[in-house]
Amino acid sequence: MSKLKIGVIGAGSISDMHLQSYEKNERVELYAVCDMNIKRAEEKATKYGAAKYYDDYHSLLADETIDAVSICTWNNSHAEITIAALKAGKHVLVEKPLCTSVEEAKNIEETVKQTGKVLQVGFVRRYASNTKLLKEFIDADELGDIYYAKASCLRRLGNPGGWFSDKERSGGGPLIDIGVHVIDICWYLMGKPKVKSITGNTYSKLGNRSNVNNLSFYKAADYDPEKNTVEDLANALIRFENGASLMVDVSFTLHAKKDEITVKLFGEKGGVEVEPELSIITEKHNTILNATPQVDSLTFDFIQGFQNEIDHFVLTCLDETETLSPVEDGVEMMKILCGIYESSEKGIEIVFD
Repeated sequence: MSKLKIGVIGAGSISDMHLQSYEKNERVELYAVCDMNIKRAEEKATKYGAAKYYDDYHSLLADETIDAVSICTWNNSHAEITIAALKAGKHVLVEKPLCTSVEEAKNIEETVKQTGKVLQVGFVRRYASNTKLLKEFIDADELGDIYYAKASCLRRLGNPGGWFSDKERSGGGPLIDIGVHVIDICWYLMGKPKVKSITGNTYSKLGNRSNVNNLSFYKAADYDPEKNTVEDLANALIRFENGASLMVDVSFTLHAKKDEITVKLFGEKGGVEVEPELSIITEKHNTILNATPQVDSLTFDFIQGFQNEIDHFVLTCLDETETLSPVEDGVEMMKILCGIYESSEKGIEIVFD
């Protein structure tokens, strides 16, 4: 059986999750790595056994033997590279967010339709085993109509700096970097209702707090404490056409006692907590029950989540299944993210037709 030849574009930190997952998939040949920094591309190619490495993604895409690519570059380059890859006949797994504007998202969607190629958006939490478990409960109507969800992803200290804190390259701060994950998993489990209106706020009060000692956090390779043009905190109330609502807040830095990640959904028959620990809340015989599933991990398993995502992408490319995160979902998520930023900037509620 011939193997799927894979190229990875962008050799920064997130690329390792893609590369190691492809390496473990028996139906894949990890063939090429590309990065503007040719030394980094060579190092990753050597580490993971890829035959070729490039410093220009056009050269990688020109190789007709490559079947599919992962795009792990700066957010502001996602649209350009994704469209080029699709037109070059490659299937595409693009890291979240899909891009940095609704217009770009629609251009990508149109290119997917024109080329007929697979596009999978990197909403990795959709591929977690716990998400699959909860989806089975929800699809079986165990929760009833889900009318409210609430999500927080708050860091006390955690602005990665580098391109993450450069709005021109990233498109935004914690909202577009980590907020996208918790918003998407809520929206996905709610049944992906169409967004109706958004009220959002962003704050830039604390900067990257590089003065803080005794508390470590992830820093980008090009971390610069003097460079920061993204928000510290974002919050929003999102209303959907079916009457459901989602409340969210996310931060890179905040005067909080501890880091916090919570994801909760509430339905007419029951509720679920996805984070910090998986729990199902229901009612039986006039008694409220908290049910804890017996699973390998009650929280999101980062490594297994990426492995599941990559394995699913490979099967989709081989036409053996369909992606759980198609381009249409990427477009709707860009409407939500951009709507929050626009609402904050204009100080008004954004209403969608």
